Amino acid sequence: MALTTLITIPTGINTGVRPARQATMLQLLGSPRHTYGRDCQPVMNPNLKVHIVTRSVGPFRVTGFDKAVHSLTEIMAEIKATKPDIHDALGSAGMLCARFVRGSEVSISNHSWGTAVDLTLDGNLDQRGDGFCQQGLAEIAPIFNTHGWFWGAGFRTEDAMHFEVADDTIHSWFTGVPAIAKILSIGDRGPEVLAIQKALNALGFTLIADGVFGRGTMAQIMAFQRAKGLAVDGVVGHQTSVALGLA
Repeated sequence: MALTTLITIPTGINTGVRPARQATMLQLLGSPRHTYGRDCQPVMNPNLKVHIVTRSVGPFRVTGFDKAVHSLTEIMAEIKATKPDIHDALGSAGMLCARFVRGSEVSISNHSWGTAVDLTLDGNLDQRGDGFCQQGLAEIAPIFNTHGWFWGAGFRTEDAMHFEVADDTIHSWFTGVPAIAKILSIGDRGPEVLAIQKALNALGFTLIADGVFGRGTMAQIMAFQRAKGLAVDGVVGHQTSVALGLA
């Protein structure tokens, strides 16, 4: 089977890893810039810029956050040792790109910090949102997972070309920094947000269950909190999770 052959997304992906929350990125790395749009813009935060490096990771060069680039180099070395045919076919469609997540006006892409990379195989980019993935990407995804990266095929809108440093991995880079309370808020996305949306819909709310914490999700969370006599802040912390039956 060719490396670029399209297959259905495998089951059991991303075991033990989750996408990095926006709260994690903002607290630990700071905001890359003051404003975002649909297109790539440069990083303006001087504290983040000093960590941006350009290096070869093996089959291609990237520009990204130094610890992420180092980790990616180790991943590529393991891929070369275990799956040399895939290693030689790999290319990059970009790592550092300060912008919103495609289709959103509130979620900052993790590319903005240089902690995510989009991969090509034999120069071909996997199509986002079609529910399929390239065979070669599926074969190397477990290697990324073991190094603490999340595979974008696990997003509600499948993005199999995309790999990003997972939330717990980001935390491990900053020992001594107080842990962030586990909350989900506007801008976050992923399976945990999807579970919140489904829980609200089961209670009679009318959300599009897309795994993206946008303004509509925040508004209905606030309505739920108001009905339950909780603090109406539009974020899902421990008390709201309990009330939703998610904790």
